[in-house]
Amino acid sequence: MALTIKKPSDTEFPVSYLPYVSQVPENKEVLDILEQQVTELQQLLATIDDARAEEAYAEGKWTIKELVQHMIDSERVFAYRALCFARGEQASLPGFDENLYAENSMANDRQLKDILDEYELVRKSNLCLFRSFETAVLDNVGTANNKHITLRGLIYVIAGHERHHLNILKERYLKQ
Repeated sequence: MALTIKKPSDTEFPVSYLPYVSQVPENKEVLDILEQQVTELQQLLATIDDARAEEAYAEGKWTIKELVQHMIDSERVFAYRALCFARGEQASLPGFDENLYAENSMANDRQLKDILDEYELVRKSNLCLFRSFETAVLDNVGTANNKHITLRGLIYVIAGHERHHLNILKERYLKQ
């Protein structure tokens, strides 16, 4: 039976994640959205060459490669948290400094195609993980970065974080 994940209530995640969760449509299954985002990102960046992917839209902002690597890194962190919470972990998990991760990612030394391949593999792997969950564990609550969040909330944060960065790519990086 296919897993259905209802949208989390506002009490299931820190308020700082509301901008992400609010970007996930309520009338679509979040796992389907996560799957569709792979194609959306690949199509969005299909005509971008490596030189263009190493440009930022403003001084001090990440390049396209760094932004996509940030999406991968963030998803890995959130998915690890999801795994921990699904398995009943009670320890508080650490936060992460996304700017430090981007600075040390070496994304601009890589081919965009390789980064996109990595992105697709990470997402597909996480979809397999999420689809393995029983409905009951979606209510599991864990602590990450000293804040409580449900497993359901984490999955929605991943989808909303992705939507947020897809919008930034469209509006700031690839604006014609």
